[in-house]
Amino acid sequence: MRESARSKTWVAVAALCASTSAAVEAPKPRVVLTTALGAIVVELEPGRAPETVAGFLRYVDEGRFQGATFYRVVREDNQPDNPVKIDVVQGGLGFEENLRRLPPIAHETTESSGLRHLDGTLSMARAEPGSASSEFFICVGDQPELDFGGRRNPDGQGFAAFGRVVEGMEVVRAIHRLPAEGQFLREPVAISAFRRAE
Repeated sequence: MRESARSKTWVAVAALCASTSAAVEAPKPRVVLTTALGAIVVELEPGRAPETVAGFLRYVDEGRFQGATFYRVVREDNQPDNPVKIDVVQGGLGFEENLRRLPPIAHETTESSGLRHLDGTLSMARAEPGSASSEFFICVGDQPELDFGGRRNPDGQGFAAFGRVVEGMEVVRAIHRLPAEGQFLREPVAISAFRRAE
């Protein structure tokens, strides 16, 4: 084989290997959230939001979500004073002191992760960037104003998307429709178990 032909062959092999390795992604863990209204299965994105996924899985694996509920729903009828409307259901350990709550994690923006707040996206609730810990939310419908540069949060940093619902979106929508006082459910929906999917 001539040198030029051999070089072309090696270039082609190298390109094939590079494209194959790029196509192979790390496994995406799934977590099952069990509620009285049914199960919700979320698929996480450790390759895109590694710190956020690691933080969430620590709560799951160490049993730190014991007592967690879905307690907040944000929808068109309960945010009259906010010009930027969103639709989400929020869950976690709540706002009171809780010994199971871990320190906050770094904020991974949608600009850095490439993820977006679409229907069924799982994301972290927060106040200022870097304050997210145990509270999370699920989007009901596409919510671009929650992405980096969106107007829902005045700092423009958006929220840290890190997964999506792959089963049970009907359960999320059912929670979203429950009676609420303002944005807080009259009867929070208990999440009786968080477990990694088999």
